[in-house]
Amino acid sequence: MKSKNELLRENIIRTSGADVKKCMKCGKCSGTCPSYDEMEYHPHQFVYMVETGDIEPLLNSESLYKCLTCFACVDRCPRGVQPAKVVEAVRLAAIRQQGKNRLTPDGVEKYLDDEIPQQAIVSAFRKYTK
Repeated sequence: MKSKNELLRENIIRTSGADVKKCMKCGKCSGTCPSYDEMEYHPHQFVYMVETGDIEPLLNSESLYKCLTCFACVDRCPRGVQPAKVVEAVRLAAIRQQGKNRLTPDGVEKYLDDEIPQQAIVSAFRKYTK
């Protein structure tokens, strides 16, 4: 019988559609990430930690909510691993485990300012209203 962690890992891989075993840990995805400086765990680390089953730290990390889902990491990956989809799948698993969303659409407005890119606003609505 599989452990809860193994089932969670399989669910994240299935949800993301990514082949985490293809990752060669080159870091190109992280090197192109616009949120790199804000993240505790970077895109290549997400992929590696899901591959090894070390998912609990990711579920509790603020890095889940720092990813802009801009897919720059997907474009830069030489192996087609799709790290952004892995981050999205982990975020969705965290939301499902918590039984609530991180942010409601009404709560986004307090984070807005004149310098925030529109992509971040659209991304917030998409990410936080699943």
